[in-house]
Amino acid sequence: MMSPRVVTVVQARLGSTRLPGKVLRPLCHKPLLARLVERVKMATLVGTVVVATTTAAEDDPIEALCHEEGYFCFRGHPTDLLDRHYRAGWQFDADIVVKIPSDCPLIDPRLIDRVITAFLDAPAPYDYLSNMHPATYPDGNDVEVMAMPALETAWIEAERPFEREHTTPFFWENPARFRLGNVTWETGLDYSMSHRWTIDYEADYCFIHNVFAALYPQNPQFGLTDILQLLTCQPKLAAINQHLAGVNWYRHHLSELKTVNAAMTREEPVAKTAVPSAPLIRQGGSVAL
Repeated sequence: MMSPRVVTVVQARLGSTRLPGKVLRPLCHKPLLARLVERVKMATLVGTVVVATTTAAEDDPIEALCHEEGYFCFRGHPTDLLDRHYRAGWQFDADIVVKIPSDCPLIDPRLIDRVITAFLDAPAPYDYLSNMHPATYPDGNDVEVMAMPALETAWIEAERPFEREHTTPFFWENPARFRLGNVTWETGLDYSMSHRWTIDYEADYCFIHNVFAALYPQNPQFGLTDILQLLTCQPKLAAINQHLAGVNWYRHHLSELKTVNAAMTREEPVAKTAVPSAPLIRQGGSVAL
């Protein structure tokens, strides 16, 4: 029996409303998107990795970066992410589609493999499996895996705008229709609301830039444990974007979501903590704060 064909889709665009151009900001002398794809490709089970951007002219630089770095690039609908993921999977002949957001440049490759392994090794086939329902890992380690027939069902039937924009809610909002699974952190800890490693705001970029500066030169394959050890040694680094921990898109759709409640999200702080206008610089083996 042939192994299923895995296609990992990294969604990316430049038109972020909160932090425009974030995926091309520099991390250790390369664009953030390139560092993210580099980390994704360190996982052993990701199969074909595809950057899925939009057809908008403003995203031409993403396609140019893909050509420069030798990545597969798919261009699709600007706002319908469900359509973009389905069509990318179809174009690359996927049996299984893995969804990785481009705002997760600190994602642990070993965690990606752990989630995919749980999907592939299940005694009965899953339609959808993630490490997000419920989430336990630090925010910014999002991995979602879908069987292509289930993705096609969602693509055909999902109608609400947030189901199209966020790709996967149709699965976890309809547990009676799909076989769902979840991977929780083996430590038993839940850092999903207390540790923010994703990028949507200037403070997030400052945090991520400094983590890369501290860890990447010595160990390009640094992982979740390495980051946690760094934050223990450098508590001021952890504080850079702590005021944003728990802020996610769920807060905009609590009245529509059946399986998400207010405890799973926080409002964006009204008074934002001041952050440096430029990334902090690593000096002498420690982070300058």
